[in-house]
Amino acid sequence: MQVWPGEAYPLGATYDGAGTNFAVYSEAADRIELCLLHDDGSETAVELRETDAFVRHAYLPGVMPGQRYGFRVHGPYAPDRGLRCNSAKLLLDPYARAISGAVKWGEEVYGYPFGSPDKRNDLDSAPHTMTSVVINPYFDWGDDRPPRTEYHRTVIYEAHVKGLTMSHPALPDELRGTYAALAHPAILEHLTELGVTALELMPVHQFVNDHRLVDMGLNNYWGYNTIGFFAPHNTYASWGDRGQQVLEFKSAVRALHEAGIEVILDVVYNHTAEGNHLGPTLSFRGLDNSSYYRLTDDPRYYMDTTGTGNSLLMRSPHVLQLIMDSLRYWVTDMHVDGFRFDLAATLARQFHEVDRLSSFFDLVQQDPVVSQVKLIAEPWDVGEGGYQVGNFPPLWTEWNGKYRDTVRDLWRGEPRTLAEFASRLTGSSDLYQDDGRRPLASINFVTCHDGFTLHDLVSYNDKHNEDNGEDNRDGESYNRSWNSGAEGDTDDRAVLDLRARQMRNFVATLMLSQGVPMLSHGDEFARSQRGNNNAYCQDNELSWVQWPEEDSELLEFTRAMVWLRRDHPVFRRRRFFHGRPVQGTHDELSDIAWFTPQGEEMTQRDWTSSQAGALTVFLNGNAISEPGPRGERIADDSFLLMFNASPKPLEFVVPVDHGRQWQVVVDTSVPQGVTTGTGAKLEAGGRLTLTDRSLTVLQRPA
Repeated sequence: MQVWPGEAYPLGATYDGAGTNFAVYSEAADRIELCLLHDDGSETAVELRETDAFVRHAYLPGVMPGQRYGFRVHGPYAPDRGLRCNSAKLLLDPYARAISGAVKWGEEVYGYPFGSPDKRNDLDSAPHTMTSVVINPYFDWGDDRPPRTEYHRTVIYEAHVKGLTMSHPALPDELRGTYAALAHPAILEHLTELGVTALELMPVHQFVNDHRLVDMGLNNYWGYNTIGFFAPHNTYASWGDRGQQVLEFKSAVRALHEAGIEVILDVVYNHTAEGNHLGPTLSFRGLDNSSYYRLTDDPRYYMDTTGTGNSLLMRSPHVLQLIMDSLRYWVTDMHVDGFRFDLAATLARQFHEVDRLSSFFDLVQQDPVVSQVKLIAEPWDVGEGGYQVGNFPPLWTEWNGKYRDTVRDLWRGEPRTLAEFASRLTGSSDLYQDDGRRPLASINFVTCHDGFTLHDLVSYNDKHNEDNGEDNRDGESYNRSWNSGAEGDTDDRAVLDLRARQMRNFVATLMLSQGVPMLSHGDEFARSQRGNNNAYCQDNELSWVQWPEEDSELLEFTRAMVWLRRDHPVFRRRRFFHGRPVQGTHDELSDIAWFTPQGEEMTQRDWTSSQAGALTVFLNGNAISEPGPRGERIADDSFLLMFNASPKPLEFVVPVDHGRQWQVVVDTSVPQGVTTGTGAKLEAGGRLTLTDRSLTVLQRPA
């Protein structure tokens, strides 16, 4: 075999049509072998002799796409000094574009003998571990263009590749649960009819099924256990894992773009699948443990602000390079449109505290590629000071956990929530205005993958996670849920009607709120996980979306609310409300006003009353302060939003000075819910009775 010197950049395996360049970083290694793996179980070892700035490299003519490979690192195994090199362990390339196979759990994939963590284990891991794959980077994207949907027009749909598609009756069996299924007309039709503009995929970076879960007969279904930051997860491919997963993912992105749908990836750069000091040696640990991971004062152990055993070392230039290279790759080569960063507070931890101006955010801010896509933070982790909602830099949007909590509290009847609810409804200016951000910095959601589904939120007071094998100890115990009068399944018609009304209340509130709405897959037709609020390990019918045979009332209602929002810019403002008339709009009325159910303007006493659970909000479509794309004035209809979150019917009065004639367009007390063009008409000063725990919207033409 010919071995040429090759180049130190780019890192990973780069095929150029005639051969492949290999480059890998390690300061800890004494020497590194590139191992080419053959289908008969043998391997060919090539020592990487050329070194530039701790990057070892070589070019191998004739090595083609589909070639499996790994690295063996020769160097010190000294856990007490943070060094865990072990040439018996075949290591994944941190820059592998595709990964083949799965881990076969046993002592072979660990760097130490079971029971003796400070000793070296010389069992060969090659037959038991995953392997890196050389890919063909060329793909016919045709005329693919990113939709570049502006945030104020964005509706996000969070989904799991397998969970969304596994049970869809229109999909062929061989496509279910795969990237190809995302491109199937049945899935695209559902998303476009629903009004979705962005599909936020739960982790598709190559991940590992934990040893513990496999022993229990379970799987890491959610995928927050990454081992390959450049590789699409191989089991989501319908026709092979020797690079086919890359082509299939690209094809899915191309199809979604053709449908006008952006692709956002949920990414996990805060930790890896190698776990704590007792975890396996799969890649980073064996390459250069102390360069990739945050170690404690005793370097045998790992800092853990993620609850997973380790945290990546965010002040290491090589970790930062890895993350930025990965992000750019997914944008430039895979054409994705943005990222949602799991436990993003960990990315800001340069030392112990969360640093709002950490190096990672500096790099993102100045990067000409990454800074131009959607960047969404899950603004918390499990470490001290980790809850950072509202504290991310101006370029970022955030999952607004305070929005979720406040909206849940309002509709379940918690006292003293009106003032906070008003802030969440109008874009959370208390969180985002001071640093120059706007309402669109708030990603609003009531439910997501983590926690109860929408159906279960109104059907259970307590979690029911017994299937997870942890005696119901896992998962959040305080869910701000309410079972509507019966725990779980019931035949009580009054309870079922209330649950249906509450689900409509949540959907309507979400779509009427300023900010960016996010739906969780299957909530549009009330999917249930039978009270399991932590279904991370349930790769089965419990977590898969069970598609109804025909459109449900909730699905029709959700579609109508999404399109009502899309049709009316007053619900998707790009600037915060002023609370006063807007100069230059020729309207004497304020852009927003707040009223009691009696039609009187709210006072401080009304806001702070412990019994307050109802209010009316006036949104003035003639007082939108932001201009259109060509500088034109934007005008819209005006709306009255009437919220009755109290446990009894209440009479509401239409305010007398904010429009003469109104028409009901939304009423969550009835199954059809949205009655655009056919609802009852009311005059100023008119009265209508709102059912307990219901929401009504009145419209006044511009």
